[in-house]
Amino acid sequence: MNLVTGSTGHVGNVLVRQLLAAGEKVRALVLPGEDQAPLQGMDVEVVEGDVLDARALQKAFRDVEYVYHLAGIISIMPGKDSFLRTVNVVGTRNVIHAARAAGVRRLVYTSSIHALQRIPHGSIIDENVPFDPEHAISAYDHSKAEASLEVRQAANEDLDAVIVCPTGIIGPYDFLRSEMGSLILDCALRKPQFYVEGAYDFVDVRDVALGLILAREKGRRGETYLLSGEQITVKGLMESIRQITGQQFMRLKIPMAMANFAARFTPMVYRLARQRPRFTPYSLETITSNSVISHKKASEELDYAPRPLAESLRDTVRWFLENRRLFVKS
Repeated sequence: MNLVTGSTGHVGNVLVRQLLAAGEKVRALVLPGEDQAPLQGMDVEVVEGDVLDARALQKAFRDVEYVYHLAGIISIMPGKDSFLRTVNVVGTRNVIHAARAAGVRRLVYTSSIHALQRIPHGSIIDENVPFDPEHAISAYDHSKAEASLEVRQAANEDLDAVIVCPTGIIGPYDFLRSEMGSLILDCALRKPQFYVEGAYDFVDVRDVALGLILAREKGRRGETYLLSGEQITVKGLMESIRQITGQQFMRLKIPMAMANFAARFTPMVYRLARQRPRFTPYSLETITSNSVISHKKASEELDYAPRPLAESLRDTVRWFLENRRLFVKS
């Protein structure tokens, strides 16, 4: 039996699909009252619970061999966030305790490339770059680094665990519409876009899900594996979507100095308007930082082989347009 926390999320629901397609049994941990639409139609055992509830975890972990821990909060907003840390760090700590108590065969923890120390341009980011909570640039980065170190410590002690760090994730089945998913959908719907010069590494959600399974099967205990894809500029990303749809949409490049100034105020606007943030100091730092990321270790040890980014973008655009009724009010 496989247990997937965060099963309704982007990676989570795709992982469930792949495990079921391989003929494996899956138990999905979902929050009480959570929308289970991403799991609809799948032969999966659903258990309601919270990673902050030790008793619920005890029930969810019963008779489980493998645990994929994906539940967590993602944020690109600045400032401290105590609840984010509680879910991402204390929640992971609870999962570790539950895994020990249940005697699971392996825990696969999904961390983030942002949990690693930021290193300058000109260097290749690989598994030699350490997790670095002390110099993290956001509450999210700090929480993922801290949680990753706890998983590694558990692996050094008595728990068989491995860690995977995906880069920017795109792909179909993005029911909750991630930040990048929102951008891709808006471009596909020909909405005007403002952008800045920058680039990042993006990987297909289906390759990440398969990478998690490969980490369970072939990963070495206590090791970390980076699951990267292909680097592309923001401009190149938008042009690729234009070519896929065959439709023009307005794209206006904003000077970085102007963008940095405006980003001082956008978090407050997002909070007041209760809108999902996209343009923040964190997002600007991300697309201008070093994103030359190697997946050589994962390829050599796990047989990880991400598909071309052009294929991922095509399938993502197609999925969003085919399911636009879920995101666009009529």
